[in-house]
Amino acid sequence: MSTEQEPLQWVHGFHAVAAMLERHPRRVRQLYVQANREDHRVAAVLDAAAAVGVPTSAVSKAELQTLVDGNHQGVAIHCSPSPVRNENELADYLAGLTGSALVLVLDGVTDPHNLGACIRSAEAAGAHAVIIPKDKSAGLTPTVRKVASGAAELLPVFRVTNLARCLRQLKQMGLWVSGLAGEANTTIYDLDLTGPTVMVMGAEGKGLRQLSRKECDHLVKIPMPGRIESLNVSVSAGVALFEASRQRACAK
Repeated sequence: MSTEQEPLQWVHGFHAVAAMLERHPRRVRQLYVQANREDHRVAAVLDAAAAVGVPTSAVSKAELQTLVDGNHQGVAIHCSPSPVRNENELADYLAGLTGSALVLVLDGVTDPHNLGACIRSAEAAGAHAVIIPKDKSAGLTPTVRKVASGAAELLPVFRVTNLARCLRQLKQMGLWVSGLAGEANTTIYDLDLTGPTVMVMGAEGKGLRQLSRKECDHLVKIPMPGRIESLNVSVSAGVALFEASRQRACAK
């Protein structure tokens, strides 16, 4: 598994911190908790850290705010960055999932803030993985991790050499590939997203590349009754993924 040589990262907030302590305790170096916080959520995080041997420090709210940029909720961890996985690991990872896979593919998103926001939305919506191409795409940089607000440490990100070939392989594994395109006739709300699903988003301004379009089973759009004709890619990703999440919740 390939790992970028990056400095330690900050992950903050109860959900992200608890998930890291549960799933990746070996990557956690230190837990920081706001002093004088004695509610049950803090107690649960402290118990989780103690159970896996993670050292804990109590610091003032002001000090915690200097360490973490964002709404830390009184807890933060210093940890090694998540590894960036490659296409050779993708099939085994998806085969090991329980239930229908939900995968976000970003076709050449070059803005690190957009990539970070997409990863954050994907994790929040319950997606299982994000796939990005090695070329003509932002990488999993510290800026991306910061914007993702801990989601990049929780959600596997795969970088693949040939995106079109990867989409073909996903279809061979039984996943249905849907690409977002403004000119499509079918809306995202008309599509059944309860099965194994891949959502493909195009680059900022340019949309899906032709090679990626050819590999899509469906092209769908987000209906926009207003006068604006397009959305930021991270907003589009959030709308599409949460529609899939809604359908799956209703199908249970």
